[in-house]
Amino acid sequence: MGAFLFGLLADRYGRRLPLMIDLVFYSVAEVATGLAPNYTTFLVLRALFGIGMGGEWGVGASLTMEKVPPRLRGLLSGLLQEGYAAGNLLAAICYFFLFQRWGWRPLFFLGGLPALLALFVRFRVKESEVWRESREKTWSGLGKAITSHWKLFIYLMLLMTMMNFTSHGTQDMYPTFLERQWHFGPAQRSVITGISMIGAILGGTLFGMWSDRIGRRRAMIVALAGGILLVPLWAYAPSTALLVLGAFLIQFMVQGAWGVIPAHLSELSPDSVRGFMPGFAYQCGVLVASSVVYIEAVFAKRLSYATAMALTAVTVFALAAIMTGIGKEHKGTVFGASV
Repeated sequence: MGAFLFGLLADRYGRRLPLMIDLVFYSVAEVATGLAPNYTTFLVLRALFGIGMGGEWGVGASLTMEKVPPRLRGLLSGLLQEGYAAGNLLAAICYFFLFQRWGWRPLFFLGGLPALLALFVRFRVKESEVWRESREKTWSGLGKAITSHWKLFIYLMLLMTMMNFTSHGTQDMYPTFLERQWHFGPAQRSVITGISMIGAILGGTLFGMWSDRIGRRRAMIVALAGGILLVPLWAYAPSTALLVLGAFLIQFMVQGAWGVIPAHLSELSPDSVRGFMPGFAYQCGVLVASSVVYIEAVFAKRLSYATAMALTAVTVFALAAIMTGIGKEHKGTVFGASV
């Protein structure tokens, strides 16, 4: 819902205003979650938070990618996308210091800090000139522009489904894997998660930069293939040291592929629908890929967490590489011109 709503607003009224509204909205929902008196309230507030969070990526990515020089688009794409991993790293650090002493509520209070970014966007970020030159003047014109590219949208949604399977399939159940398979406590789990996110930051940035030289699809496929080769170390490490190394390297490859995504999707999307199409396709992919947590848990009951996650990872890495390979690429395209 958030990607749909804020994506439409971004293509109709510009990138800045919807982004500022979105930042404040999901920050307020995040802080309110920390005050939830019961589970029902908690669930409602998480749904509201999801609306805000769902709108942030597409609007932010379109604004950023339209402002950077084409020759640096891959590098900045990696830096942008790995803000996700950096946030995950900060969350792991906060979990390490706060959870055992004060519980879960303070973690949500800290989640209100992104509201401050709205002030930065308001006073320091200019509107996208690409949007000014290519925007649709009416809602009907925007609707026609979106529906005329339905084939591209289906491809982007399938690509993002597989990409989200790779990230969520290797991340969401990983703390549970460390708890059930290795019997680690909260502190150990947060440290290993943090180390894996350092690998993610480096991988996303380096592969994003590399994609400026070798192409978007080739960089993504290399990263995904590397992930397949690392699955045995990641899932079946014989020692804690190798387990940590596997966690670092697997996220280096996973987010290596992901670091290319903001540039790749922005370049594939036509100017007039760049605020809507990448973000909505992204979140539709998240919706489908959210099933991976359930799938891994069911397999783990019959096999083990290590085997369940290994089989899932190899499968989704391969499918994501195939989906990447069959698509098109517009590396270095000049925004504002016809694609």
